[in-house]
Amino acid sequence: MQNQIVVSNKVLIISNVNELVRIKPERVVYVESDGNYSTMVLHDKTEQVFTMNLAHCQQLIEEQLGKEAETFIRIGKQLIVNRAYIFKINPTKQQLIMSNMEVNHAFELQASKEALKQLKAYLESTIGKEAKL
Repeated sequence: MQNQIVVSNKVLIISNVNELVRIKPERVVYVESDGNYSTMVLHDKTEQVFTMNLAHCQQLIEEQLGKEAETFIRIGKQLIVNRAYIFKINPTKQQLIMSNMEVNHAFELQASKEALKQLKAYLESTIGKEAKL
């Protein structure tokens, strides 16, 4: 049986042969891939590892969350991040700091300069759009 992600009342349900995990999407800070394995890191620094490449994970998130999947942004080949946790982007240092700005937890991620430049430009372009909402 394949891993599955199903949404029920804004809860991601990640299921495989051995286990089932229920996670609220807003608790997900980022998903990092290493080949056929993806690690979902939550705001309290707990991690869930599952057998699924990042493309499959992204596809399932989009299918299950619909419009709410826009909260998650793919960065390069190895990362999907929750835009609500983006605190600092420094393309020169290839650094992305993730934090909800309410607790002392921060996550420092590495990504390519080009991917971070694109993320920065994308977020800058959405500032005006979000202000109008």
